[in-house]
Amino acid sequence: MEPLTERDIRSSFVNCSKGDAKRLNVPRDLADRPWGDLDFLGWTDPSYAGRCYVSVPRDGELISVALRHETGSSGKTQMCTICLTTHSGGGVSLMTANKAGESGRKGNTVGSYMCTDLACSLYARNKKRPAMGSRYREDLTPEEKARRVRENLFAFLDRLYT
Repeated sequence: MEPLTERDIRSSFVNCSKGDAKRLNVPRDLADRPWGDLDFLGWTDPSYAGRCYVSVPRDGELISVALRHETGSSGKTQMCTICLTTHSGGGVSLMTANKAGESGRKGNTVGSYMCTDLACSLYARNKKRPAMGSRYREDLTPEEKARRVRENLFAFLDRLYT
């Protein structure tokens, strides 16, 4: 993934107003991110518990999405539907997003179980390990796992528009 700027991120949100995009917290450490190992940028908002965001390059454009999730832990072991990493103790959350356009303004949402820390790219490349939980043993290369992360995330994004 190519490095992103704050301006790139703020101008690419598809499911919130321009005012909301202007006010949300963008990571201050953009220059320090491991861009070569990322398929998307994911971050949590330290000001609002349960608010997080993803910025995804797709077909030459950047798509950013505001997400939310319940805070607190279910204590159950769950699997992320994006990278297929299992976590226990709240490491996976049901992330919900308002749909894009009129449907989202009417309150319609989509959801998917994702790593709460949004580090799916790093888990897929074996650059990060879950604190408790594991990855299922697979014969896929890290590149194939990263491709699957992108495909699963794109499928989630497609649901924002249907």
